[in-house]
Amino acid sequence: MLRSIIKISGPDRVKFLQGLVTNDLRHLSTEGIIYAAILSPQGKYLVDFFIVVRDDVLLIDVAQDHADDLLRRLMLYKLRSDVTVEQLDMPVSRGTGSRPEGAHPDPRHPALGWRIYGAALPEDGTDWDALRVAHCIPETGVELIPNDTYILEAGFERLNGVDFRKGCYVGQEVTARMHHKTSLRKGFTTVTLDGETSFGTEIRADTKPVGQVFTRAGDQAIAYMRFDRADGPLFAGRARVMLDPSVKTA
Repeated sequence: MLRSIIKISGPDRVKFLQGLVTNDLRHLSTEGIIYAAILSPQGKYLVDFFIVVRDDVLLIDVAQDHADDLLRRLMLYKLRSDVTVEQLDMPVSRGTGSRPEGAHPDPRHPALGWRIYGAALPEDGTDWDALRVAHCIPETGVELIPNDTYILEAGFERLNGVDFRKGCYVGQEVTARMHHKTSLRKGFTTVTLDGETSFGTEIRADTKPVGQVFTRAGDQAIAYMRFDRADGPLFAGRARVMLDPSVKTA
């Protein structure tokens, strides 16, 4: 897990981020950590991260490969806000056992354990991909693709990554319209696979493309599906694909 920390300090730090991110920073007063994303004006995912409050600063915990881009975006939006944005050399650790003092529970799902900042702890042997697949948790740069993914199709409401009662933020209008639809026609779900297939394989119903296989663990995988097309036998290459019966299809 390669992560980077960006520190936001200054009197306008909360107001500055509140107008950019999908979640409500007011939750930090009680929870200490939130999960959120920044979107494009068209409502598409750009980058996701955790925000942690520590004393009088905010720490953004982001995938290392996306840190430079996030830093540039924050500086672009800074304008006249009285904030300082800088990257820190701070270790980030996670685990699923007993939560150490000072660690925060992962806000996306209880099964994902805890995260701690400023302490480099050894890995505890957790199979993180298996946990993600079991609970359909998309990962930065794997299932979550900048300028392509819509966060509601990625389950951000279920993962506590978006708040529909906060004020405006970049991309809010598109996200709100999707939220008020009767149901989403596309999105990520966990599927069962019978047979061998590889990451990125197209899922088909007869001759119709209906989805794509992403992270696999055992006989389960995270898949992106067109639920309105997912009727009849489904295959990814030679592997039979089975949806959870609770998933609503057309």
